[in-house]
Amino acid sequence: MNTPTIAEASALIAARKLSPVELTKSLLARIEKHDAIYHAFIQITPERALDDAKAAEARIMAGQARGPLDGIPIAHKDIYGTRGIATTAHSKLLAGWVPDADATVATKLAEAGTVMLGKLSTHEFAFGGPSFDLPWPPARNPWNPDHFTSGSSSGTAAAVGAGFILGGTGSDTGGSIRGPAALSGIAGIKPTYGLCSRAGILPLSFSLDHAGPMAWTTQDCAMLLQAMAGYDPADPASANRPVPDFSAGIGQDVKGLRIGVPRHWHETDQRVDPSVQAGIDQAIAVFRDQGAEIVEVVLPSLLDYQAANFIILVCEAFSLHEPWMRTRWNDYGELLRDRMVMGGLMAATDYVQALRRRREICQITADATKGIDLLLSTAAPAEAPRIDSVPKWANVAFPGFTNPCNLLGWPAISVCSGFGPHGLPVSIQIAGKPFQEAKVFQAADAFERATPYRDKRPVLVG
Repeated sequence: MNTPTIAEASALIAARKLSPVELTKSLLARIEKHDAIYHAFIQITPERALDDAKAAEARIMAGQARGPLDGIPIAHKDIYGTRGIATTAHSKLLAGWVPDADATVATKLAEAGTVMLGKLSTHEFAFGGPSFDLPWPPARNPWNPDHFTSGSSSGTAAAVGAGFILGGTGSDTGGSIRGPAALSGIAGIKPTYGLCSRAGILPLSFSLDHAGPMAWTTQDCAMLLQAMAGYDPADPASANRPVPDFSAGIGQDVKGLRIGVPRHWHETDQRVDPSVQAGIDQAIAVFRDQGAEIVEVVLPSLLDYQAANFIILVCEAFSLHEPWMRTRWNDYGELLRDRMVMGGLMAATDYVQALRRRREICQITADATKGIDLLLSTAAPAEAPRIDSVPKWANVAFPGFTNPCNLLGWPAISVCSGFGPHGLPVSIQIAGKPFQEAKVFQAADAFERATPYRDKRPVLVG
């Protein structure tokens, strides 16, 4: 039996046709049976999960349900602080560290009634992976455990794809939600910068970090984001504005929207696999058939976005980790320390010039997309490689399709658009203007409903 989507489970729970306790027990059994192969979890919290599920069931039976997420099992990327539960960042440096408070987003999801099943694998401090010299192994792709999940929200992608959880949390600094979503065949959105609080989430790069949800469908991501979003004075970058209805466009087509396609991104800057191109072409056909206007746009090169994004990221990350890198160098995994030390080799002028270039790129992009509602591209150039063949410098060897929206702060979602030559998922990426998540969800949901890819789940081994 397939794990239900959040929307499906929510409807069944509300109708009292599905017990949160029984759902939680079935997922815990599924995790116990299969996760020794997929390594999605760093820590499973069965007692907490069953307590949450029993409390949700009691509320629902008493007619006091908290909303559509009451009784829905989720888990958190292990950079999200969880009170009384270890938060390790998948690193030896934080092994055994137990926060005394939840991250704001974790609190919001708990208040919405979700059931917390545990903490999920990540790349070390959301940057170094896949690493094989850490206290816990890297997460594996749910479609084939010999293959990569991308990162850094690797455990969340693996857990959702494998049906261990109905949804989960991720973070995204250069693509760490959308990359794993793309390679694992799920949906994942990086919201607008400032929409979700980062308070209590271990930082990587303050000016590029975003928190967001990951789930099987676009609709599920919209439901999770509804609970996660909102102003938080504890995060200085938090946007003080009302939270809209993110599901307002779910179930609608895209008639009347203008969708820009930067063809040079995937045809010239970083040529994609034919299976990825086929997904982009199919999305163009779907949207055009529904009444959208497709417009070709010319934007800065992917290399321009990547260069500014990477310099800002490694400089800000090194500034956070410098004390430990001076005193506990060997406690980091090789991949993280070799990548992050580059930030210590940058001059202040490099960082300032990257910030200056960022402002220029943002203005050029805004000018080039006037009158356009959404951008269509991909989140990954091909299906997942073997996990043992990912090069150390993979994050800088080729320009990424996800970097632009971190630099811009725009919302962007990755959804499955088919399968590659080895049967692994490929993706499209849909981006929108700041705080236009509802339009992003509308288009992604319209594509999902017009295509068969959400009906196919991976067959687990083990």
